[in-house]
Amino acid sequence: MHFRPLHDRVLVRRIDAEAKTAGGIIIPDTAKEKPQQGEIIAAGPGARNEQGQLVPLDVKAGDRVLFGKWSGTEVKIDGEELLIMKESDLLGVVETAGTLKKAA
Repeated sequence: MHFRPLHDRVLVRRIDAEAKTAGGIIIPDTAKEKPQQGEIIAAGPGARNEQGQLVPLDVKAGDRVLFGKWSGTEVKIDGEELLIMKESDLLGVVETAGTLKKAA
């Protein structure tokens, strides 16, 4: 099945947190909190402003994002638990820093 969010909504897959602490202690599933980081699976075309013009979203499929603990609506699509939320519920995009080279 193919799903396309409407307006300024995005479809997010949660990214599971590590099951171990820094000290090597394994955290059981019952004690884990739901992850607040995810990957955008699909994004809508954007919202309309007061003039009726389409304002595109700042995120796209493949972006890693942070969101609030209680953000979004949980849905099950093709047996996978996903979240649908508005772009305004996203806190930010997680960008991986590249390696910096020192100028010679």
